[in-house]
Amino acid sequence: MMTGSEIRRKFLDFFVQKGHREVHSSSLVPANDPTLLFTNAGMNQFKDVFLGLEKRDYRRATTSQKCVRAGGKHNDLENVGFTNRHHTFFEMLGNFSFGDYFKKDAIAYAWELITSPEWFGIDPNKLYVTIFNGEGGVPRDAEAYDLWVAQGVPKERIFELGAGDTGPCGPCSEIHYDMGVAASDQGHADCAFACDCGRFVEIWNLVFMQFDRDASGRLNPLPKPSIDTGMGLERTAAVLQGVISNYDTDLFTPLIKRAAELTGTSLTKELNKEAHTKSAASLRVIADHSRAATFLISDGVLPANDGRGYVLRKIIRRAITHGRLLGQTEPFLYEMVFAVRDLMRDAYPELNETTERVSKAVQVEETRFAHTMDVGLEKLETLLKSSAEKLAGEDAFKLYDTFGMPLDFMQDAARDQGIAFDRAGFDHAMEEQKTRARASWKGAAKQTANPAYQQLPKSLFEGYRQTRSDGCEVLAIIHDGHGVQELKAGESGEVILDHTPFYAESGGQVGDRGWFYSDDHNTVVADVTGCYSPIQGVRAHQVVMKGASSKTPPSFAQSAKEGWGTLRVGDRVDAVVDMDRRAATMRNHTATHLLHAGLREVLGKHVKQAGSLVAPDHLRFDFSHFTAVQDEELQDIEDLINKELLRNVKVATLTDVPIDEAINTYHAMALFGEKYGDKVRVVKIGDFSTELCGGTHTAATGEIGLIKILKEGSVSSGVRRVEAITGLGSLAHFRKDYELEGVVSAFVVPTLAQKPRKNGAPSAGEISAHAETVSPAEALRGELDKKDSEIKRLTRELDQVRMKSASSSTANISDKVKEVKGVKVLAHRVDNLERAQLRTLVDQLRDKIGSGVVVLGSASNGNVALIVGVTKDLTGRVQAGKVIGPVAQKVGGKGGGRPDLAEAGGKDASALDAALDGAYSVVEEILN
Repeated sequence: MMTGSEIRRKFLDFFVQKGHREVHSSSLVPANDPTLLFTNAGMNQFKDVFLGLEKRDYRRATTSQKCVRAGGKHNDLENVGFTNRHHTFFEMLGNFSFGDYFKKDAIAYAWELITSPEWFGIDPNKLYVTIFNGEGGVPRDAEAYDLWVAQGVPKERIFELGAGDTGPCGPCSEIHYDMGVAASDQGHADCAFACDCGRFVEIWNLVFMQFDRDASGRLNPLPKPSIDTGMGLERTAAVLQGVISNYDTDLFTPLIKRAAELTGTSLTKELNKEAHTKSAASLRVIADHSRAATFLISDGVLPANDGRGYVLRKIIRRAITHGRLLGQTEPFLYEMVFAVRDLMRDAYPELNETTERVSKAVQVEETRFAHTMDVGLEKLETLLKSSAEKLAGEDAFKLYDTFGMPLDFMQDAARDQGIAFDRAGFDHAMEEQKTRARASWKGAAKQTANPAYQQLPKSLFEGYRQTRSDGCEVLAIIHDGHGVQELKAGESGEVILDHTPFYAESGGQVGDRGWFYSDDHNTVVADVTGCYSPIQGVRAHQVVMKGASSKTPPSFAQSAKEGWGTLRVGDRVDAVVDMDRRAATMRNHTATHLLHAGLREVLGKHVKQAGSLVAPDHLRFDFSHFTAVQDEELQDIEDLINKELLRNVKVATLTDVPIDEAINTYHAMALFGEKYGDKVRVVKIGDFSTELCGGTHTAATGEIGLIKILKEGSVSSGVRRVEAITGLGSLAHFRKDYELEGVVSAFVVPTLAQKPRKNGAPSAGEISAHAETVSPAEALRGELDKKDSEIKRLTRELDQVRMKSASSSTANISDKVKEVKGVKVLAHRVDNLERAQLRTLVDQLRDKIGSGVVVLGSASNGNVALIVGVTKDLTGRVQAGKVIGPVAQKVGGKGGGRPDLAEAGGKDASALDAALDGAYSVVEEILN
């Protein structure tokens, strides 16, 4: 019996022997694809290749791709653990052809791999295949039918089904395996393919990619017909290991065993029960969700309240809740991370580096959820006590969605209380949530590249060595999204050159700006406002043709003539980068690498980049960390990286390094969200920092000048952000600080001289010594603290005076008390009182009148505060909340509260007197 790891390896080896390049799994966070929440198929990392946006140096590939399906349209989380084949995380084995082989070879490879005794050796008599039946203007796939027959598949085992989704697609063929009668969820003994009872399992899908289906459903031909296949490793392991459930394969049993140990569950007892028993299902949930959480956090996702982080948080909390159902109330899921690592690190060696960070992130979430769950349980108990006959599905779903309360747990709790559970209402709320989730992650449809770009050769990038390239040929011009032959004066567009020094925006670094000169090397014909890559290897220069308002670059101001001509395809220009802007950007990019290394050195190796911006005027760096970085830590980081600047270490760049060598030999850090090829560029700064990077950098650290960290803060749960400046930016910052220091010193030192002293005024020497030993910041902080204390003292005294004045104004309040239907009502205005003071005053007045209603209003700075107090004996007849509503409306506000006390605010102080006068009639209406 083959193990899951052996099946994975055998699949990859088979296709390597067939001339395929083995490509490592891409991140679960899709690179540059806004249409996807998570990587959910093997073809995701090749999507740009299929669409013609990217070119690679191989035309055949094979992968074992880590995938997650738990959000958006794939939001079927509740099924995981309760069926044989639902998972959040799974591995997709695949082989791909990019315009190389097509249907004939794809079908032949698939049949050989799964049926040959040398490979998987599956009995052909247990296999069924499907072909595309023809729909949407695409004919039946007769070619695939004939090819399957040629492989020896009986005609009666070939069936016809429908086609695919948006994006790259085409007719497909599926291979299904007959698991036998025991696999039928409905106990079917005589059902036939394609019964959906669970007996017939799809193990491989071959997609013959010919089209790009857009959002309207229109099919557009792809540049070259290609192949995309996907075989679920977990399902295939179940077939080859002779078990019905994926959870009974060796891909899960070690995790289930560990989950049982951590939750104190008897493994033998539980696994001998039926598959759908709750305890066994809970162990499956924990095993599955621990895989998803481990890989998602390893790839940079952290628990949050929206987007990917929200899905991760739901996965983690669902696993924790199922641990609680098994009796484990202490944190345990973080320990499962190590079990996942031990099981899967051979295939995914990156887990060795990330496990400690992942485990800590899970533990933090477990601790946070413990409090949330306690609150959820209290709310469930309250709902059950207040529900006479049925627990409303909408209320139950709120507990499920907000607090992670499992559906079956709430159903059991309701049944124990003899209360019906509104399952229909719950399902309706769930469907509404799925609709919202889909709407919140629509993204932007990724289309095939503009034909004008697709047919172009790669632009030769010369910007690592120079900032000026002469004689660059204009290969293409794009204007308003269409290819044109020329751009006239004042027009804007995108220009493609055959070679260029302009860096295209990538890896967080902004694109270069600069100018195009005509072939006379003297006339500025266009301003270049940016540069990006619409397709891999092609650089689009965003230009504005010269006009009367254009500026010539300072260095050429005297000699350059104003360009009023037209730029045409085939013309040659000199491409000149704004060197000052490039140099500032280079300083900031190299500083970003030093900052990354410094953060890891001071805070710990769990720190990993989570995003960055490298601009000429500043740098921004996001990283994984679970607490705020203390001022002392920031200072240590700043000191550490600036010492590297003083050492003036050489910044070395190594080009065309194999990706495996870069990571395993040079120990280069791969950055979050970036997509790397087989050959990479390594930027090495002594022994301090080594990263994969395609950006531009200084030649040595000393060129940076000085790095100044400006601020640090939170971006989201578990992600922090540092902003910094370098070079001339640091100089400008220090000049401002110096100017401020002068102002502070002028303020603080005279204050010291004016202080009374027992033995006379301080001498000039004492003042000077004080100024030298106490920093201006410390001195100013001390002075501000004193001023703050003085302001607080004066505020308290003013409040006391106001309160005393308000109390005295009510000394003869009996004149304002009116009797309404036998109830005493007092409406009174007391301006400039805080809400707390109003509460105190309303209590005093209620005591004073003994029984009745008190309405107070206060105006301050144009705003209105209202409060209504009702004595306890009258709350059955008059409620404060009902009184305050109509009164607040007259001053443009609203409010509410308890029957005996209610508060409101408003914005129309001019209407306060009229509102208070109307309070008597409001009470009268209530009494009526």
